[in-house]
Amino acid sequence: MKVYNLACPLDHRFEGWFASEEDCLAQQDKGLLACPICDSTDITRMPSAPRIAKSSSTKEGVSSAELAVNNADSNSVAEVLSGDMLALTGNDHSQLEAQVQAAFLKGMRELMGRSEDVGTAFAEEARKIHYKESPERSIRGQTTLDEAEALREEGIEVMAIPMLPALKNTLQ
Repeated sequence: MKVYNLACPLDHRFEGWFASEEDCLAQQDKGLLACPICDSTDITRMPSAPRIAKSSSTKEGVSSAELAVNNADSNSVAEVLSGDMLALTGNDHSQLEAQVQAAFLKGMRELMGRSEDVGTAFAEEARKIHYKESPERSIRGQTTLDEAEALREEGIEVMAIPMLPALKNTLQ
């Protein structure tokens, strides 16, 4: 398994996992690699330090998270969170940035999965819910800035959320 640090022209950095370097290059040539933030297919491989797992561990029951901590760069501080999540701080900003992006995308997907898409009828449906004409539920959709402001003036809480290309496919 090959893990590469990747970036788009807008400097969104993310990680890609591939069976081989040839697999990575083939996906890149076919335009299959895309930035999870802006959907750009102009992807560049960034320099990265190799991480080699030691096969001769003397510890019994060493978890993969502990191996990752043991093999982390000396310029990074690693901390194991919730058993299997590795958080990196220190000089390894691209790793931390990739983790933040992944957490953001996970949260956005969860938010999208727990809300109903009402499309362009957002303002109308928000009013119906607010005035108890429709059942209370989480909704999402599109509206104008003026209409969103009018909703706020009526005491209806609304929040603008950017629609990221990486989320569009998960909503259908």
